Amino acid sequence: MIPKLPRLFVYLLAALLVLNLLQSIFTRLIFDEAYYWHYAQELAWGYFDHPPMVALMIKISSFFFKGELGVRFASCVLSVGTLLLLWLLVDHPKKKNFVPHFFVLALSMALLNAYGFFTLPDTPLLFFTALFLWCYKKFIEKPSAALSIALGIVMAALMYSKYHAVLVILFVLFSNIKLVFNKYAWLAVLVALLCYTPHFMWLYQNDFVTIRYHLFERPNRAYEFGDFTLGFLIGLIAIFGLIFPWVYLSLFRTRAKDKFTKALLYLIYGTVLFFFISSFNRRVQTQWIIVISIPMVLVVFNHMLQNDTVRKWIWRVGIVNLLVLFYLRLGLIFEPLFPIVYESHGNKELVQTLASKVGNLPVVFENSYRQAPMYTFYTGNPSFSLNNIYYRKNQFDIDDSESKIQHQKVVYISRYLKNGDISYHDPKGVLHWGVYMENFESFRKLQCYMEDVPVSVDQPQPLGVKLYNPYAFGIALEKLKFSVAYLNDYKQVKEVLPLKMEALDKNVTQVAARDTAYFNFRLPIPKKSDPGYFKIVISENSLPLGLNSESIPLD
Repeated sequence: MIPKLPRLFVYLLAALLVLNLLQSIFTRLIFDEAYYWHYAQELAWGYFDHPPMVALMIKISSFFFKGELGVRFASCVLSVGTLLLLWLLVDHPKKKNFVPHFFVLALSMALLNAYGFFTLPDTPLLFFTALFLWCYKKFIEKPSAALSIALGIVMAALMYSKYHAVLVILFVLFSNIKLVFNKYAWLAVLVALLCYTPHFMWLYQNDFVTIRYHLFERPNRAYEFGDFTLGFLIGLIAIFGLIFPWVYLSLFRTRAKDKFTKALLYLIYGTVLFFFISSFNRRVQTQWIIVISIPMVLVVFNHMLQNDTVRKWIWRVGIVNLLVLFYLRLGLIFEPLFPIVYESHGNKELVQTLASKVGNLPVVFENSYRQAPMYTFYTGNPSFSLNNIYYRKNQFDIDDSESKIQHQKVVYISRYLKNGDISYHDPKGVLHWGVYMENFESFRKLQCYMEDVPVSVDQPQPLGVKLYNPYAFGIALEKLKFSVAYLNDYKQVKEVLPLKMEALDKNVTQVAARDTAYFNFRLPIPKKSDPGYFKIVISENSLPLGLNSESIPLD
């Protein structure tokens, strides 16, 4: 049962909801939102980059509204739900006297503010983290089967939001390791696993594509202190804005006086330590650590209620923070107010300009899972991202977008073409050319597999490879040209060379539908690089080389 809320809290929460709804209506989509909108056009138990919660939110939003609000409505609701849960998690008897201070603290956090209306995987992650902590608090006070079931469902919802949610669950568990002997805790885990089974099945059916990409296929680069570790430390400051000195002062002065506070501290310090260590391997994006905002609001607000000096400074500086953030929120709508050209600026006008040039023809964007869904969202016309070896795979590589434009006349758009039939500049002034293709035909789902054998560039004997055709039709080999892409140790493409493939069966002229053809090949000697990996890549009908194998290590 929810206790009676202060009237001022209800008014401020309602005002925030109205503000976020208005912001949602008048702010154009950002690229990631358009991409997740593309997810939502075909609901599934998983997607290439993320679990499905963000797609479900957009689908639910679309039942109530059209346009941008039809993407963001659920985010607006969840964001006020997050603040409500945070308020309920504070037990201090003085909290009713400092309702405005609570809102100033929470809304001073830039990303917590932004996720109040943007629809991104972090939005449900924040909400379900708060809900998980609320359930956990009730659980440690008086465990029961009902609470265990609720806790398990919420843990599954967390994991359906974003894979980083595993950190939330693990660090809370580490704070109370005796839970491993608690039957109700095991019931919660069992419920969570049962609820998450459909996603496990989706991963299995899709060859664990998401896990393989995030853990093994994602390109990296050599360590740079300034961009990796220092960038991570700057991110720890940026997420709290100008109030960061008092936020961290409150954190350092907080002690684990009970199991719940201990869980909050483990969650904060554990997440920070995890990504600090990660920063020595790759660049840590600031939104990856946004989950610490939830326990931090609780820790800092409790400290504010006990410390007049900290409370006064967070109040004063927090108001400045809010004014800056409100100005930036206006700038999302009115471009001249924003200090830079942001991705919400000019997209609708750009795609409408392009549509006026090409009519209702499908548009194929080279290497742009961002532009393709943005174009379809604002025009209603089909689009596709044709991803090649110099980019990365994404949802367009595993869904049926490709089939919807096969053998049609299309416009092929690329920022790398030097001329073409049409041209336009994007909001940042980059020139893009487009060419007409009368009969577009691509086979981006063709996949090459090799046995797990040691491979070197001076391999004396030929290597074997299997070419699998997942399509419901045969593909003539004469339409395919093979190459090898040599990658450095960070899986960045450094050199591409032609590759001669010899079919084991000399009579084979095509790869039959949903069948496999077998080939031998010899790796050409790289001319410009000392590769750590290679990929077998295919050009179909003279299109740019695709992404047709995993990164294969070289001895």
